[in-house]
Amino acid sequence: MTALPEALGLSPDQVEAVLVAAASAPSVHNTQPWRFRLSDDSVEVHADPERRLPVVDPDDRELRLSCGAALFNLRLAVESHGVRPLVSLVPDHARPSLVAVVRRGGPARPRRELDELVRAIPLRRTNRLPFLDQPVPEGHRRPLVEAAEAERAWLHVVRDREQRAELRAMVVRATELLHADPEYRAELARWTGREPNRTDGVPSSAGGPRREPQDEWVLRDFTGGQARPRLTGKDFEDDPLLVVLCSHYEGRVAEVQTGQAMEHVLLTATALGLAVSFLSQVIEVPSVRDELRRMVGGGLEPQTVLRIGFGSPVPAVPRRPVAELLVRDSAAG
Repeated sequence: MTALPEALGLSPDQVEAVLVAAASAPSVHNTQPWRFRLSDDSVEVHADPERRLPVVDPDDRELRLSCGAALFNLRLAVESHGVRPLVSLVPDHARPSLVAVVRRGGPARPRRELDELVRAIPLRRTNRLPFLDQPVPEGHRRPLVEAAEAERAWLHVVRDREQRAELRAMVVRATELLHADPEYRAELARWTGREPNRTDGVPSSAGGPRREPQDEWVLRDFTGGQARPRLTGKDFEDDPLLVVLCSHYEGRVAEVQTGQAMEHVLLTATALGLAVSFLSQVIEVPSVRDELRRMVGGGLEPQTVLRIGFGSPVPAVPRRPVAELLVRDSAAG
């Protein structure tokens, strides 16, 4: 165990467990772009500028979504240790890396939902394999929508055939535009197809099988060109549940808030036995994102697109040790 100080009234071992949970959040290309500063009465969440993706995420929007997801896990873990977290989202111009501050808010009350979500944290995976040809029941959809609403975000369920066809075309077009950019391909290659001993990036084992022309939904190749043939011969499913997670406004705070909603949705899906992967390409190409914004309604800001279904087990991706995630006072700006 890493030697850590007490924080928020938690013991060093509890602080370690809280940070491990926070760092289990998803991030684009598994960059893990977060750091944490500890003090007696607070835990600060910082973005790590050294883990930016300047080509695919030049405005750091997806970076802040990822930090928001880590913040949500941090909130859950702190509460599971009996402490009610008080969260301030802080767009502090004097400290641009600061994303949020979590302080002690007194004792936490037991909640059944909390236990379910905390158990889901180490089980959550991004599943890039084909899903089963089994529709997500209507009864599973409502908890996903409610999870987003609980974090002041909106989950748009893509239901009718016309919208599905529109979204499919957007995914294909965005993927083609991104892959036509040599700088994008180079950036993707730096973070994917990683060796097994690396603690970040997407290893080939988690990258999914080789994509084929008949696949309806285009996923990224995270295998560094080492995609495996389909041993089962199964194509990617034609009809997954597709949802667009949206914020009600733009800006840094909205992105961090939506990142919390994203993780709440993902953990809820995990607790329901569902598999999830991202179709973020649609968000990463500005012209295509504008199309998506019009599709979901002009008053919403689309932040990410999720593909949801029932899937086979997939391995966990690597995580950096807690010691690498700590920021010292001199580096907290």
